[in-house]
Amino acid sequence: MLTLEQIKELAEMVARLELGGVEVERSGFRVRIDGKPPAPVAAAAPAPAPTQAPAPASAPAPGPDVTAPSGEAAPPDEEELPEGTELLPSPIVGTFYRAPSPDADPFVEVGDRVEPGQVLCIVEAMKLMNEIEADEAGTIVEIYPEDGKPVEYGQPLFAIRGE
Repeated sequence: MLTLEQIKELAEMVARLELGGVEVERSGFRVRIDGKPPAPVAAAAPAPAPTQAPAPASAPAPGPDVTAPSGEAAPPDEEELPEGTELLPSPIVGTFYRAPSPDADPFVEVGDRVEPGQVLCIVEAMKLMNEIEADEAGTIVEIYPEDGKPVEYGQPLFAIRGE
């Protein structure tokens, strides 16, 4: 069970960091704190045409690097998933861990068959290690976050093809 002080600390963190919310479960007690809904993202206006001469063909074009970080797959939209495949979202904000300890094997790998209630990963939030379990039987198709990286509430963690 969480103390009143821990719940207040969670609420202050959600407000201070302007999070969409947080959910914590401990010993069968679950608390969810909804935060500020995310602001709509405005579409960027098209860039004006350059007024300087173009760079020589041998020079690389200037501009920001827009490649995705290596090792982390970008989750598809629900409509893009093959039929029978579901995304398992993070129920809380925290740090994603694939294994119970740094020197242990990961809970699951792509291609593993999982059963309902099987632990798939851990999301650490406020020094609490929250085991994330499979809801249904299926096969792991994709693991999206990198080990040790932060995850947001609702961010896809796994793609699982049901059976």
